[in-house]
Amino acid sequence: MLGKELLKTYSNKENFFNRDLSWIEFNKRVLEEALNPDLPILDKVKFVSIFSSNLDEFYMIRVSGLKEQVAANVLEPTIDGLTPNEQLQKIEAAIKPLLKQLIDLWKNEIIPTLKENNIHVCTLEDLTEQELSALQDYFKKEIFPVLTPLAFDPGRPFPYISNLSLSLAVLILNPKGEQHFARVKVPSILPRLLQIDTILHPKKTQNNGNYCAKFIWLGDLIKANLQLLFPKMEVVEAHRFRITRDTDIELQEDEADDLLRVIEENIRQRRFGSVVRLEVEKDMPDFMLETLIENLQIKSSDVHILDGPLALSDIMQLYNLPLHQLKEKSFYPVIPKVFEDDDDIFSIIKYKNILLHHPFDSFIPVIDFIKKASKDPDVLAIKQTLYRVGANSPVVKYLIEAADRGKQVAVLVELKARFDEENNIYWARELEKAGAHVVYGLVGLKTHSKMTLVVRRENEGVKRYVHLATGNYNATSAKLYTDLGYFTTNEEICSDVSDIFNYLTGYSKQTEFRKLWVAPITLRNKLFSYILQEIENAKIGIASRIILKVNSLVDPLIISALYEASNVGVKIDLIVRGICCLVPQKPGLSENINVISIVGRYLEHSRIFYFFNNGNEEVFFSSADIMQRNLDRRVEVTFPIEDKKIKDYVINTILKVYLKDNSKARVLSSGMEYVNINDGQKATNSQEWFMKHVIKKSQKFTKK
Repeated sequence: MLGKELLKTYSNKENFFNRDLSWIEFNKRVLEEALNPDLPILDKVKFVSIFSSNLDEFYMIRVSGLKEQVAANVLEPTIDGLTPNEQLQKIEAAIKPLLKQLIDLWKNEIIPTLKENNIHVCTLEDLTEQELSALQDYFKKEIFPVLTPLAFDPGRPFPYISNLSLSLAVLILNPKGEQHFARVKVPSILPRLLQIDTILHPKKTQNNGNYCAKFIWLGDLIKANLQLLFPKMEVVEAHRFRITRDTDIELQEDEADDLLRVIEENIRQRRFGSVVRLEVEKDMPDFMLETLIENLQIKSSDVHILDGPLALSDIMQLYNLPLHQLKEKSFYPVIPKVFEDDDDIFSIIKYKNILLHHPFDSFIPVIDFIKKASKDPDVLAIKQTLYRVGANSPVVKYLIEAADRGKQVAVLVELKARFDEENNIYWARELEKAGAHVVYGLVGLKTHSKMTLVVRRENEGVKRYVHLATGNYNATSAKLYTDLGYFTTNEEICSDVSDIFNYLTGYSKQTEFRKLWVAPITLRNKLFSYILQEIENAKIGIASRIILKVNSLVDPLIISALYEASNVGVKIDLIVRGICCLVPQKPGLSENINVISIVGRYLEHSRIFYFFNNGNEEVFFSSADIMQRNLDRRVEVTFPIEDKKIKDYVINTILKVYLKDNSKARVLSSGMEYVNINDGQKATNSQEWFMKHVIKKSQKFTKK
């Protein structure tokens, strides 16, 4: 009842930022990194690619959803007061200036700076006769056989165009003087940027000291050779375009007897989702644009006209050039000293809880944990949840080996992990072939928790070992995302993890857990109750404090509780990387709430909940963000950090350093703008601090 009252009190539309407009502000921060004058040029390229990839996914999922609502005549506004149609209008108004900024950055800063460093993104006019001749030969041998021109006329329907594919719209003239329209797809199996020097000299290696690279856009080379595709025709003009489709999978799980089959079918159907965005070159003539708009069944408001290259997400290949002097200094994750003291990972964890802070701490101990469990003859069972494991997963490899050795292996593979469905289906089948028990989660719920349970026979009886984390069992993303992992043999935590696996794999109506908060069962109420406790303490004059570090803060009820906490004097610091629907620093609403967002070299992904609790400070790590989907529609786990030494480190080092960041952090204003922190203090970049900290700690132990 109290929750409903709070929500009613604070439900004015002025008290909430729109979720999607907030996300755009986050992606604007990503673009801001690319604009940073102090960042090396290839890191600028990386952030341009990330910004563009983020935007693609935003249109595929969020914008497509809003367009579906408009088509269904949904007029109901969200809690911030905007109808779906109003949201779409504001989204386009916010994004178009960013696209102009992006293209200006690419043309006027990145291209010239790359050139200064002997990386040339050329036009055909920039090339020598020898280079043009070599490219002509390359086109005929390597590209021409792959191309398929598709005509469009009364006898042939408008061709199917796949999601995110780059195409050329071509106008041709036949010998009778009749005009025809054709589409040529730029093949995605070839690099978007062709490296000319490697085509000229395939076996030549370059020294980094005098490295020089020349590139040409694949689309430019195809465009220059279109005549070969249309013999005895006149190619009048050709212009690039790219479409984005609705790729959000909708499942009727109650009717799905075979979830694996249904997911596979939905992935196939994803290719045919409606078009939600059309990107075209600036010089595309009106008649050609109108032809595309009409046949793709979109509106002119769905079109982005760009005065530069399309699909800048593809330029990540430049970042992979072997030019370390043009990137931030390399960092190699450190294996904590505790794992070097003893080869037996079980004896290490048995007597000591262990914190891992990735990517500063290496992910290798997590892989070793699964590896040792797969080989140890005393290990009886391994149970694990897998959400995004990536390709060539060492974790899955060792689970398969464990099953091959006859151990009980139970794996929950989340097939509904967006854009990782195909990868997860593959691994699920490989695990099943090895004899592992594979389950695909609960009807209506995604399993997003990150848990591993190892059951081992020991002299004193069966012992359980647990690893819990905020991030996925993905060795690649563990080098790119900041996450927290925790090894423990705490009996109550281990018992809870066992119960959760029984809940996931069998039949269980369990509603109480000893230590863990489990969504959708207890997490929402537990989080809410801890905020209420700080409110009650503040009301009677007891010092109170809340710190929450999450990726997204959207849930109206939790936001309302934080507003109430602020109004009774609770000091609240929120570290929210991305979407934040809470309006901070608003008089009479959130004066005691400070929100910062940190966007840097690594993607901030860890979730930490801190409560002062009348001096008995409590810290929790979580797989969940504070969104309705996480609290109500996913299986998530929040776990306490009760080990005093680790808890003190989290409070007095990890959280303290994040809150001191005045380099990569920005303060969110009540006007939904991210503002530089000018506090006059010594510059602190939290991620750089953690990198230096683990290296210093490692060197200290090495000297000993």
